[in-house]
Amino acid sequence: MNKEFSAHFEALLEAQLKRIEEMKAQGDFLDYSSLDKIIIGVCGGDGIGPRITAESRRVLEHLLSDKVAAGKVEFRDIDGLTIEHRAETLSAVPDDVLAEIKKCHVILKGPTTTPRKGDKWPNIESANVALRKALDLFANVRPVSVPEQGIDWRFFRENTEGAYAAGSQGIRINDDLGVDFTFVTSQGTDRIIRLAFEYAKAAGKPRVTAVTKANIIKTTDGMFLDAFYRIAKEYPDIAADDWYIDIMTAKLVDEKRRRDFSVLVLPNLYGDILTDEAAEFQGGVGTAGSANIGKRYAMFEAIHGSAPRMVDEGRDIYADPCSMLRASAMLLEHIGEVALAQKLTGALDAAASDPSAPVITGRSTGATCAEYADYIMSRL
Repeated sequence: MNKEFSAHFEALLEAQLKRIEEMKAQGDFLDYSSLDKIIIGVCGGDGIGPRITAESRRVLEHLLSDKVAAGKVEFRDIDGLTIEHRAETLSAVPDDVLAEIKKCHVILKGPTTTPRKGDKWPNIESANVALRKALDLFANVRPVSVPEQGIDWRFFRENTEGAYAAGSQGIRINDDLGVDFTFVTSQGTDRIIRLAFEYAKAAGKPRVTAVTKANIIKTTDGMFLDAFYRIAKEYPDIAADDWYIDIMTAKLVDEKRRRDFSVLVLPNLYGDILTDEAAEFQGGVGTAGSANIGKRYAMFEAIHGSAPRMVDEGRDIYADPCSMLRASAMLLEHIGEVALAQKLTGALDAAASDPSAPVITGRSTGATCAEYADYIMSRL
C-alpha cells in the first residue's frame, strides 16, 4: 500500500510541476479588439441549463445584433456537455466537445450535473473543474451588488489549484483512513492576486482583501498570504488587509462592517463557499453569475447547479434565468462591450424594484424563463 500511495502522490506532483512550466511559458491576455470576429460558444449543459442558457443567448443576440449582422460576432452551438454523454464517455468533458470549445474565444455555459456518491451516474469529475483545468481559466470572478445596502463586492477566486486541483484523486488507504491533496503554486497564486489588484486599480477601488486560513493551514494558505502582501507593495495607493475565512463569513452578515469590503481574493475552496453566501444578499445563487477568466479563453456561467428535479417535475420552463443573464453581462464586459453590459445589468437591477416585473417562483405560480427574458429585452 505504501508503494501504491507513493506512486500516486509522485504522479500528482509531476503533473503540477509540468503545469508550472506551462504557466511560465504563457503569454499575455488575448486582445479581443484585434480579432476580426469573436466566436461565442454556447453550451447548454443539462438539467435547467439548456433552458436558461437559451434565453440568455436570445438576450445577447438582441444586444449584439448589429455585430452579428456585420460578421463581427458569431454564436456557435456546442452540444454534448450533458451528463448522459459525459457518463457514456466516462469523461468530465468529452474530447469532441472540448475540441469544439477550443475553437471559440468565449463560452456561455449552462449548469452541468456533477455526480456524487450514491447517484446513478459514474464518478466522473466536475465538468466545471475539468474545463477550468483544460482551458486554464485561473480566475473565477463573481460580483455581488445590492446598492441599497451599500454592498458592492467583487470576488476573485483562484480557480485551478487548492483543494479542487485533485479533488477526484484522493486515496482511501483503508477503512479508517482517507487522504486528499491541496496544491498551491507561486505562479497560480501570483496571477490571481495580481488580477485582483489590477481590477481594483482600474475600477478605482480603495481596498483589496485576502481571505485565507493561514493561521491553521500554514503551508499552502501561508504561501497565498505571503504572495498577497508581496504583490500589494506594488500598489501603494490601494489598501491591503486579510481576514480568516471563518470570521469573514460572519463579517459579510455584519451590517456595520460589510460595507467596508470591496475586492476580495481567495483560494479556490474558500471562494466557492463565500461567494454562495454573498449571493444570498442579492437574492440567492439563482441571481448570481460568474466569469472564468484565462489568458486565451473565458467562460461565463451561473453559480448554481443544474436542478434536475425541476426537469423531472416539468418545471424547467419556470427556472430563473437571472444568473445566466448576469453572466451574459460579464461576457459583454469581457469582450469590450462595456456599454451593453451596463445596459443589461441596469435592466436586471431595475427589475428588482419594478412592481410590474415578472416574478420567478420556480413554479406555475410565477413567470416562465422566457417571459422574464422578454421583460428584460423590453427594458434594453
